[in-house]
Amino acid sequence: MVLNSSAAACVPAVERDRYNRAMEPHRETPFSGLTPDLVLNAIDRQGHRTDGRLLALNSYENRVFLAGIEDGPALVAKFYRPGRWSNEAIAEEHAFVAELAAAEVPVVPALVTENGAVLHEFEGFRFALYLRQGGRAPELDRAGTLERLGRYLARIHVVGARRAFSARPALTIAAFGEEPRDDLFALGFIPPELDAAYRSVVELALEGVRACFARAGAVANLRLHGDCHVGNVLWIDDGASGGPHFVDFDDSRSGPAVQDLWMLISGNRQEMSEQLGQLLAGYEMFRDFDDRELALIEALRTLRIVHYAAWLARRWHDPAFPAAFPWFNTQRFWQDHILQLREQVAAMQEEPLVARSG
Repeated sequence: MVLNSSAAACVPAVERDRYNRAMEPHRETPFSGLTPDLVLNAIDRQGHRTDGRLLALNSYENRVFLAGIEDGPALVAKFYRPGRWSNEAIAEEHAFVAELAAAEVPVVPALVTENGAVLHEFEGFRFALYLRQGGRAPELDRAGTLERLGRYLARIHVVGARRAFSARPALTIAAFGEEPRDDLFALGFIPPELDAAYRSVVELALEGVRACFARAGAVANLRLHGDCHVGNVLWIDDGASGGPHFVDFDDSRSGPAVQDLWMLISGNRQEMSEQLGQLLAGYEMFRDFDDRELALIEALRTLRIVHYAAWLARRWHDPAFPAAFPWFNTQRFWQDHILQLREQVAAMQEEPLVARSG
């Protein structure tokens, strides 16, 4: 992996050195050896006889496959990105999802072997197996959907508040804002003519984030889904037994409860207030919500914007990323990114959203 040559010359050496040291273990393409035969053989090794059918599912951070099984339902195999999580952190992900399943929260836990193993290793790759879960993205504008999602999110948080993670990190300004900012400076993807504008606006944005966190005060941190957008919720229409299944806890971490709520609301301020009211109407049937956390919504959105850009930059050495995100590393992307951050600076200066009943 090398710095983008169009901008490398303007990146201070100390920033290049910082990033190069951090990325040294991950320079090689991480999934280059993950062939279809290897995937099928890994699943077979766990006692499941694959029938040769293999479909790659949409996943970029990890690699996920749907595999046909001769004498049973299809299985989903998730191969973890090398170097991202420790075995202990992955074990905490699996334990949290299993704990939720035991509490009858609709999630999809990893399969456990007869000897109690959940995380497996084959030819240097770590992976877990899951039963296939059908469903579609929830229709958030459909009557009752947000309220129902709020009820289930509260149940996730009731379980999440029982104990703390020890190996998985917390959602912090440093991890989601300051470190991604520093890596973006170091990587050299920002066009030279936009570098000064980006440096200025990202500093203003992070100042706004800090002010929002200060306004909210000492809110509680608990175990979260962490990446609860509609793509990680599978909805089944099946009468009383239908509803959501929450999937992909790969980004599960500690943080404020509102982190699992804000990505489900969108639109103008009035629309978001009404959607938030529906979510919290369901949520507070099972768990109290600390209204101080409403001051964090735009701050968390800002952190996600910065973190997302850095995620793409950090993963650019993976061939799947340039193919899937060709608009990244273009002048237009960085112009739009700067505009987004400017809008967020203004949004964070407004009063927090107020949940309104429909």
